Amino acid sequence: MKHKREFREPTVWISIIPFAVLIGALVPVVKVFGADALEGGAQVALLFASAVSVGLYMLVCRGKWSVLEDAILNNIRMVSSGIIILLLIGAISGTWMISGIVPTFICYGIKLITPKIFLFISCLICALVSVLTGSSWTTIATVGVALLGIGTAQGYPASWVAGAIISGAYFGDKISPLSDTTTLAATSTGVHIFEHIRYMLRTTVPSFAIALVIYLVMSLLHPSTEATHMEEYSTALRASFNISPWVLIVPALTAVMIARKCPAMVTLFCAALMAAVAAVILQPQVIWSVATGGALADYTSLGPVEAFRGTMLSIYSSTGIDTLNPELNELVSTKGITGMLNTVYLIIAASVFGGVMMGSGMVKCLTMAMFRYIRKAASLVGSTVFTGLFCDIVTGDQYLSIILTGSLYKEFYEQKGYKAKLLSRSVEDSATVTSVLIPWNSCGMTQATVLHVATLAYLPFCFFNLLSPLMSIIVALFTPESEFLSKSSTSELPKPEK
Repeated sequence: MKHKREFREPTVWISIIPFAVLIGALVPVVKVFGADALEGGAQVALLFASAVSVGLYMLVCRGKWSVLEDAILNNIRMVSSGIIILLLIGAISGTWMISGIVPTFICYGIKLITPKIFLFISCLICALVSVLTGSSWTTIATVGVALLGIGTAQGYPASWVAGAIISGAYFGDKISPLSDTTTLAATSTGVHIFEHIRYMLRTTVPSFAIALVIYLVMSLLHPSTEATHMEEYSTALRASFNISPWVLIVPALTAVMIARKCPAMVTLFCAALMAAVAAVILQPQVIWSVATGGALADYTSLGPVEAFRGTMLSIYSSTGIDTLNPELNELVSTKGITGMLNTVYLIIAASVFGGVMMGSGMVKCLTMAMFRYIRKAASLVGSTVFTGLFCDIVTGDQYLSIILTGSLYKEFYEQKGYKAKLLSRSVEDSATVTSVLIPWNSCGMTQATVLHVATLAYLPFCFFNLLSPLMSIIVALFTPESEFLSKSSTSELPKPEK
């Protein structure tokens, strides 16, 4: 008579193995492939670690494949909207460049933004736009790309400029009531969104203020860029594109759609479509060059076939314009939707690994192990912050990390009598802002692709993103324990003896 195999809960040591395998696989991949590691090597490492996790779950824990399959499908379903948005951002990156929107921003920005406070101003601009739009991705893909071009023209290292752009964009994304991550962190922990935002200001404002001071100091220390050098960039752009205020109608209409709270997919699709139409009308020579591969100087007229081919290529394929300036040629080159496919591949691979780790119970096992060492609010916040970062690394997606961290700790916070808004703040201080610092995370891969700056290159200069998790723990350490307890818990505390 056959005995039915009983399921065994994964132990801490078993749960650590897939994570260790992932790190062990990523190290040689990054060492061998370098900046090209995210073009396939990192994804293979994620899938290999997923296979190890599946093997341990089914052979050692005696679990069922159907459980893991459901978890993987649920993960992919949750990130599907993000994948569509990512493809639309790829279309925008191509059409906004070819239509002359980004070059126009660069030309005007070179004149308006002084190099002496450029990093400081860039961070502030991205913060403001992100607060108004509620989207760090949209901010970076539009305003951020333009600012990167301006900063490069003014002699700033691309990694520093990207760090300032990302810091500002994620500050706005974090505190905007229009942000999906802000809403998700609040709703998943049962906190009213405006209460969540107000409570976050205690850690978010100091982190952002310190980041701004650093950017201001570095801007002031930056050597002056000769006006002639900046003028070369402007002249080359004006010779290649029709720089005109009419081009700015597209971002203006996009801003109106955002202000009217149109769905993100609809807004991004319309932004790409309007830019494609504007390109045909205002930049016929550029569309002709993209369609035929000819030099801009050889342009005579734009036929319907060339217009259709050039527009389609700018949306989905790699494009390049010869501005007779090598540095600018790299800046105005785009990859369209095709350039986002590696990121899509990465998101799917990360969703598989995250689904296996969550479905098998290994993530929960590791988190529960940390609960044994929690005694006070500071240690609880530290544990929450670490879990948010850990989930960003393991799952490769900030949405999954927010939901997972919030669900893992919600009951524990309630049992200990701590305020739910302490949990929601700790989740945002970690899972939301650190996702962009991880190369294989969907956020890190996306911004590296959009800005053409490697994740590990801009990571040291994203001061707001680096400071936020630390500030969350520091504030918890220096805040009285009673302030973190709910009213019902406070009333149940024993009164001090006289």
